[in-house]
Amino acid sequence: MFVSFRQRSGLCSPLAQAKRQVESAISTMNFTIVQASWFMEVWLSPALGFDYVNRTARISGPGTSPVSWVSFRDVAEICTLAIRHPMAERRTIQVGGPKAMSMLEVVKRFEKIGGQAFQLEHIPEQTLRRQFERAADSMQMSFAALMLGCAYGDEMNMEAIVRQFGIKLTSVDDYARSVLREVVTGSIPIPDHGVQFRERST
Repeated sequence: MFVSFRQRSGLCSPLAQAKRQVESAISTMNFTIVQASWFMEVWLSPALGFDYVNRTARISGPGTSPVSWVSFRDVAEICTLAIRHPMAERRTIQVGGPKAMSMLEVVKRFEKIGGQAFQLEHIPEQTLRRQFERAADSMQMSFAALMLGCAYGDEMNMEAIVRQFGIKLTSVDDYARSVLREVVTGSIPIPDHGVQFRERST
């Protein structure tokens, strides 16, 4: 079992290369590879600029491309099920959420559920492209590539996987209700992934 991520063509980063090398290395074994879309608990969190606590959102590009936001809990469940599932043997399983949404659509869902408007900040695609091309190290390059991939979108249909594995996927609405409830109760932890942008533009 190996957990990887979906990669948009044309965005070859050190992290993506490392993941693909591992995928290739285990392809002669009785393998299962799970390629996940963007984790909502990471990319829709204050740590990466989606600050639902203070109702601000930093958006890569125009924010109009749909992404199949997925919960890491659902990916973990797929991995658990796949270990003993005959349909998972020697297979790459691509996992996303139940419904693809653009970042702007996600903001609207949070605004509706939380009852308060968000202030938006857009990072232009060219800014992300410059960060990718001028990255000083592999981490900066890989993260910029992920941000570009998020801006370009990652829409997928999960109906077949849901049917085959019998899993109920977490929706963006489910996630929004959960974290906004924690904000109200004051129990939410604010993670710090140590990622910062050197260039910003509205």
